[in-house]
This record gives sequence, C-alpha cells and structure tokens, in this order.
Amino acid sequence: MLRQIALLLPLAIVPAVAQIPQTPDDLIARNLGPRDQVNKPFPAHKIIGNLYYVGSQALASFLIVTPEGNILINSDYEATVPVIRASVEQLGFKFTDTKILLGSHAHGDHMEGDAMIKELSGARVMAMEQDVPALQAMKPGGKAHPIDRVLKDGDTVALGGMTLTAHLTPGHTKGCTTWTFKVQDSGKAYDVVIVGSAGVNPGVKLIGNTDYPGIAADYVKTFAVLRSLPCDVPLGSHGGMFGLAAKQAALGKGANPYIDPEGYRIEIDTNDAVYYRTLAAQKKAAGQ
Repeated sequence: MLRQIALLLPLAIVPAVAQIPQTPDDLIARNLGPRDQVNKPFPAHKIIGNLYYVGSQALASFLIVTPEGNILINSDYEATVPVIRASVEQLGFKFTDTKILLGSHAHGDHMEGDAMIKELSGARVMAMEQDVPALQAMKPGGKAHPIDRVLKDGDTVALGGMTLTAHLTPGHTKGCTTWTFKVQDSGKAYDVVIVGSAGVNPGVKLIGNTDYPGIAADYVKTFAVLRSLPCDVPLGSHGGMFGLAAKQAALGKGANPYIDPEGYRIEIDTNDAVYYRTLAAQKKAAGQ
C-alpha cells in the first residue's frame, strides 16, 4: 500500500503543490541552492529551548548548550567551519566549550570539517559505525579523520542533562544517522528530530549497486524508522529539509514556527515518493 501511495503522489500533489521535489535533482537543488552560496552565512538564532542554529544558508549545523559544555551537530565543509564558529560566538557562546561533535552522515558537506573543529575545540568526535570507512577516507589536506567513539544504532550521547539518541537511518549513506532528543521550552517538553537524510541523490543506483547491495532495502527501513519517531520539531542536515529561511523569518511573529509535526510528515512522504519513483524508473530501464 505504501508503495502504491508513493507512486500515486505525483498525480495527487504536483498540480496543487508544484514546489514539492519530484526527482533526486529537485531534492538536491532544494537542499543546496546556488552552489556559490552553500557556505554563505545565515543568521545564528535560537530554535527552541537550548537548541540553536549555527550553520550556513544550505548546510545545517546545530548547537545544544548545556551547563557542562556544548554539543555541535555537523561540522560541514572545512570552509564552513569559520561560519559555524562565528555563529556560535555571535550567540555569546565560546567555541572552545564544544565538548562533543556529532554528524548526520559521511558526506563532505556534513562531516569534512570534523578534524578542524577537533583541533579548534578539543571536542570528542562520534560517528555511526557503518559510516566509519567512508569517514576514514575523508582526509581534507591529508589530515586523518578523528573518531573518538564509534556509535551503534540506538546508542545515546549524554552531556549536561541532555541525552541524544542515534538512530541508524541508512540509504543516503550506510551509516546515515538521525538524532532525537527532548528540549524544554516555557515549561513544556518537545521532541526534536534531526534527520540525517532520506533523499536519493542524482545518479545513485538503487538496483545493481555493487558498492552498496542493500541500498534499496535500507531506504525502506529508514522511512519506517522515521515514521516511528515522535516529532514536534523537525530539522535536518540541510535547511531546505525543514524550511529554514521561512521559519527563521517567522520567529517572534506568533507561535514558534519550528514546532511543525505536519512538516515532518510531509518531508518523509516527499522523500519516500522520490525514492519509489526513482526505483520504478530504474527497474523499467533495467527491464524488470
């Protein structure tokens, strides 16, 4: 049934909601925007509770502030690190208080800067075990990629009263990681989900992929995992995945726009539909 719904989505939603990505090319265009602006600074701001946005226009990075030091999620490119550092400091926090560095998945635009941030702050770098080989091959400037703790699906990371859970959501990479945790804001608890990625990149083979034989099945598992997670505040590794620009612009003009469970469901459905559409096209091309 899910596959049937996903394959019917283009007919159901394209006429009314043309901006919803339909193909892998659409997804990457939405997530990255103009390539010359990937590392362009974006206003650092509070999202909710002790959670802050410190990334660029296209590459999302998040700061969780605790009494025992801070957690940073996503170092992005090495060229993005100065943008992240400036954002942290503009918010009034010390970059050297970064104690833990986490990541979304082993692509350069999310974790290439790990070594640089470790050098600048001394943070412990943690990564999902299935992404370790790809990270170890990621050596900007010849620097070895630091990994201080290898995570498994369901592991938790704790600091200063905050506990984050690492969920293995593979497909985009073998160790793609979605982070969940709770934040307190105005006396209420909210479930935060930072999606690693559920998107199919252009040119990725879903059938006959000798480098990643289980990729198609992994995507299906990931959609099931994401749908099982309670979510009040949906975020992701790219601002386009959660409407960063529009939500930041709406802050202070009513209810917190980042509280958006419906947006979470729409994003999962969008990626699910692109996956099944791409899979069907590849099967047809292969004569299956």
